[in-house]
Amino acid sequence: MTTPAGSGAGFGSVSWWGLSPALDLQAESPPVDSDLRGDAETRTPELDVLLLGSVDGRHLLRTLARAALWPRRRLHFYVLENNLEAVARHILIFSLALEEPEKMGLQERSETFLEVWGNALLRPQVAAFVRAQAKRLVHLVPEPDRLAEQLPWLSLGALKFRERDALEAVFRFWAGREKGPEAFPMSRLWDSRLRHYLGSRYDARRGVSDWDLHMKLHDRGARVIHTREFRRWRDTGVAFELRDSSAYHVPNRTLASGRLLSHHGERVAARGYWGDIATGPFVAFGIETDDDSLLRTSNGQPVKTAGEITQHNVTELFREVAAWRRPRTAQGNPEQVLEDQDGSPERCSAQTLHHKSCYKERFQLLYVACGMVHLLSPDLGATVAPGGRLVVELARYLVDLRQEQLQGFASRVEELARAAGFTLLPQARPLETFARFHKAPDSACGPGSAVDSMTPPPDVPTPPLEDLSQALEGRTPPPEPLKRPPESLALSTESDSTTRESDPCPHL
Repeated sequence: MTTPAGSGAGFGSVSWWGLSPALDLQAESPPVDSDLRGDAETRTPELDVLLLGSVDGRHLLRTLARAALWPRRRLHFYVLENNLEAVARHILIFSLALEEPEKMGLQERSETFLEVWGNALLRPQVAAFVRAQAKRLVHLVPEPDRLAEQLPWLSLGALKFRERDALEAVFRFWAGREKGPEAFPMSRLWDSRLRHYLGSRYDARRGVSDWDLHMKLHDRGARVIHTREFRRWRDTGVAFELRDSSAYHVPNRTLASGRLLSHHGERVAARGYWGDIATGPFVAFGIETDDDSLLRTSNGQPVKTAGEITQHNVTELFREVAAWRRPRTAQGNPEQVLEDQDGSPERCSAQTLHHKSCYKERFQLLYVACGMVHLLSPDLGATVAPGGRLVVELARYLVDLRQEQLQGFASRVEELARAAGFTLLPQARPLETFARFHKAPDSACGPGSAVDSMTPPPDVPTPPLEDLSQALEGRTPPPEPLKRPPESLALSTESDSTTRESDPCPHL
C-alpha cells in the first residue's frame, strides 16, 4: 500500500508542538487602552487572550519574554485543548520555564525543555526530572490551596472533579507507576506509525524524507532545517540531539495519549503515540530568530541548523523571562496578586463559552491553531470584544498537503472568520503562516448569521486532518481518538511582576 500524497495522515490526531513560529501575543493584540478593562484600583490595562490548540506554550513563553518591551499590562491567558495530556504538558512546560534560577541553571533548563518538548526519547537524567515533577504535580492537582501556593500562575478551577482525576492519572503515568519501557515502548510505536504512514515507501523512507524536506518545507520557507537532523527525527523521533546519540533511550511518556481501537469488533482504549511524524518540532522555535547572524548562508546553504537556532531561541526566551521577573524581587516589591473574583469559575468548552455572560466579548485576542479551525464559529466570535483580533494558524508547514489544499484551507479559514464577525487584515505575502483578522467596533453576529462552521466543503481538509483526509481520499478512516471535550486551563500574569493566579470566570 502507498499512502497517497496529500492525505494528511502524518499530522496525526494529537498535536504536541506547534506548526508555526512563536508569536508575541501583545504584538498581535489591539493597542493598550488605559480606560478599557482596567483594574479598578490601579487602572492597569488588562489583556485577555483565548488560545485554542496552542499545545506547547510557545506563544505564551515568547509573550512573557518580550513583556518588558511593552507598557505595563496585566495578562490573562485562557488555554483550551482537546485532550488532558496537552493540558498536563502545558503545566510541565511552565513549571520548567518558571523554575527559580537557583534550582536549575539556564543551560540545563533549556536542554531539558528541548528534550521533553520535542524528543521521543530522553536521556535518563531528563526522564528522572519528568518523573520528579510528575510526582509533585500528582499531589498538587487535587489540592487547590497547595497548588495556588506553589504554582500561583496556574488556575485549574474551570476543570470538573472527574477531569482533575483524569489529569492526576496522566501525571501518575508520567511518574512511572507502570514500570519499565514496555508501559510505553516509544521506539516500537514510532516505527509502527511510520510504517503505516509510508506503506510501500517505508524501505525508501530516506528518499521520502529528503523529498518532503527539500521540495516542501524548504520551498515554504524553512530552509534552515538540515537534512541530517530531519532524517534523524523521521527515523527515531529525536529532533534535538544535544549529547551522544546513545544517551537517548528512555521513552518520553509526555507524548503518550489514549485512543479507541477496534479489537474483535469492540472498541478498546489504548495508549500510544498518535502525534506528528511528518513535519517535526523544528518550526516553532527553529526557523525564525531575532539574531540575523544565525540565518546567514555560505555558498547558498544556511550556516546554522534548525536545532541550533531552536536551542539559541529557547535559551534567550528563558533568559529574558528570568530577567523580567528578577528586578521586582531585587527591588523588594511585594507580589501583586489579583483580587479573587466573586465565586468559582465555570468550566466551558469552545462551543459553549458564549453561553456564559462572563465570557461574552471578554477577549481582546483569539488564537486558533490549524487543528482547531473547525471550532471557529459565530458563537466563538461572540467571545471577542469589538475591536479585538483573531489570529489563525494556517497549514503552511503540513508537508502532506498539496498547494491547492493549502490555498483551499486558507480560503476556508477566511470564510469561517467572516461568518464569525471578523474582517481580514492585509496579508504581507502570498503564502502566509497566519491569517490575521479584526472585529469591527460595532460588530455583532449571532448563531444564525452564518453557515454551519462544523461542516467543511468536501474538497478542503479542515483539521483534525488525519481522520478527515482519509475520508477525502475515499478510504476507511483509522480508529478514532478518545473523544473528550476541550479542557480549559487559565494562566494569569502581569508584565512587570511575578506570575499569579486568576479565576477565569465568576460563578453564574
